[in-house]
Amino acid sequence: MAIKSTIFKASLQIADIDHAYYADHALTLARHPSETDERMMVRLCALALQAHKLQTVCGGDGTLAFGAGLSDPNEPDVWLRDYTGLTRLWIEVGQPEDKPLLKACGKADEVVLYCFNHAAEVWWRTMEAKLARPKNLSVFRIPTAASQALIPLAQRSMQLQATIQEGVLMLGDGTHNVDIEPLRWK
Repeated sequence: MAIKSTIFKASLQIADIDHAYYADHALTLARHPSETDERMMVRLCALALQAHKLQTVCGGDGTLAFGAGLSDPNEPDVWLRDYTGLTRLWIEVGQPEDKPLLKACGKADEVVLYCFNHAAEVWWRTMEAKLARPKNLSVFRIPTAASQALIPLAQRSMQLQATIQEGVLMLGDGTHNVDIEPLRWK
């Protein structure tokens, strides 16, 4: 019998000062049995960092949600779809292979990748040339210390505040606070 995903609920208040985006999001995260709390929280941070595109790209008339991620390699970790069903934003987390990432670049207007683990630099050296061509692909590095500092925030029921100012995400739950400054690789 297969192990089922663990369900997490998050109430995420986003104050993106850089993009004048302020909204509350009620989110459900399904953590795949092979997914770590660290990776799940990086997915949540990726959503917070890109949530402003719900307004700037879709004019507020779209859906920003978690995809199947690890459960289905043909779906993103997070996506933004407009009211017509077009995928406007495809977000991946981790260090994926180049072919699925290039395929995603053909399916969405924009693809954003957030790398986060200690081996990200080694992965990027092998992938940089392979991923140079797509103009709609952005690659960011979340520092390992910051991604690991997110682990205590992972609770089955979360009340989180995300403030984004000058490119830095400040995520907290009232007890723990983590500052994340993604480094742009591409």
